[in-house]
Amino acid sequence: MTFTLASPSRYARAIAALSIFLAAMLLPLSFTGGVITTPAISHALGGSPAVLAWLTNGFMLTFGSFLLTAGVTADITGRKRIFIAGLITFCFSNLLIVVSESTGVIGLLRGIQGIAAAMTLAGGSAALAQLYDGNARTRVFSLLGTMFGAGLAFGPLLIGLITDAFGWRWVYAAMAILSGILMLTGMAFLPPSEKQSQQKMDIVGIVLFTVALVLFTLAVMLMPGCGWLSFPVLALFIASMLLIRLFLTRCRKVEHPVFDLSLLRYPRFTGVLLLPVATCYCYVVLLIIIPLHFMGGEGLNETQSAVYLMALTGPMLIFPSLAAVLTRWFKPGTVSAAGLILSAVGLLMAGQAVQSGSLSLLMVSMLITGTGAALPWGLMDGLAVSAVPLEKAGMAAGLFNTVRVAGEGIALAIVTTFLVEINELNLEKAVSAYKPDLIKQAATWLGGGNLNQAAKVLPNLPRTLLRESYDDAYTFLFQALAVITVLCAFLVWMTLSNSEVRSQTLPE
Repeated sequence: MTFTLASPSRYARAIAALSIFLAAMLLPLSFTGGVITTPAISHALGGSPAVLAWLTNGFMLTFGSFLLTAGVTADITGRKRIFIAGLITFCFSNLLIVVSESTGVIGLLRGIQGIAAAMTLAGGSAALAQLYDGNARTRVFSLLGTMFGAGLAFGPLLIGLITDAFGWRWVYAAMAILSGILMLTGMAFLPPSEKQSQQKMDIVGIVLFTVALVLFTLAVMLMPGCGWLSFPVLALFIASMLLIRLFLTRCRKVEHPVFDLSLLRYPRFTGVLLLPVATCYCYVVLLIIIPLHFMGGEGLNETQSAVYLMALTGPMLIFPSLAAVLTRWFKPGTVSAAGLILSAVGLLMAGQAVQSGSLSLLMVSMLITGTGAALPWGLMDGLAVSAVPLEKAGMAAGLFNTVRVAGEGIALAIVTTFLVEINELNLEKAVSAYKPDLIKQAATWLGGGNLNQAAKVLPNLPRTLLRESYDDAYTFLFQALAVITVLCAFLVWMTLSNSEVRSQTLPE
């Protein structure tokens, strides 16, 4: 192993890396925390479906939108500095949530947490690339992805236990304490990073990209309430497309662009970017809709829901490492594509399980889906960082994680919109006595997995009819997710398997 800056001791280097790994576990804890604690927050403070959805969507919106900005800023102003600043912001935002008495205020603080998470992940990823290079860097980034997956695996169960035992406020108190400890550890053990003083920050490009992504994601999130063709949604989509066009034009013209578009000419790099998109639809969105289904549809509490969810998340503790072993005999593209196909099979089984009402079949389908998703999950972080020179590690980490997290936010919004629209169509066909706005409201609650609230909106409608619509929407969704996953598997196999003879490092 070699070090890019003044070499710290092995002990200091290990502690510094550990602080980054634990931060990588903390971020998915915050992501799933918004989901698991939403019913408890709703019971304590109230809130409409849109406001409650923002507890998760607001975090994902800002997390994904600011990752590339944070990555570029980390390269230019100092990776350690951005990492520490992100943890400080994350700590204080959690403390404010603990004392908040308004769901709207908590939603705003969750948006701030998303920015803090972007700074923490981008700064930490770039700092990790500074500590290691060569094959060692590839291995530690694969471990970073595994730790992120471990946070997703154990996060729901841990948060469910805390919520049931002590209340939802203790979830955010615990995250504040942990982020404060990691902040102090990083300050003490992370080596200072060099600033790339010769590179000027393209402020205009950063603003164009960030605003475009915020507008696009916000448009998708507004679809359930406003409709696909409503004026606000169309206006946001058009504005985001215009800004993206301006951003791409600027990237081609300026000397130091936010993103080097020439990297997209390499099939290997674009193939790596497809992996987080694929896992969004076959894994990450399930971390949101499955707990809501258990709590709102099946009437389970937070802990019970999290225990059942372990069938989906448990494989993340084992199979990412197995994926790395399999690459000794198979190409990473082949391993990744095979995993995605396995996930698609699990999704189709999940649709059958929901339709038949078989909880045991649902558990088996989740286990298969999680196993398949874990194979590309264990490879994609290492593949991404090995595709760029060290001096562009912040840019690469920022772009890769932007695609991953922004894709998760967009995918979640699309899935929620899909469930709302299917339920609305089902209810419109089944009943005509209710006003369209009441049907829309009930469909929105069903799309959020809350069968009881939907029954309150339509009190005279047989509950069995609501349940049929609810199950039909989930079945149709799982089938659609399986189709998307198979398509991604084919594209990943084409781009990665046919380009792996190329060098691990792209030319400058």
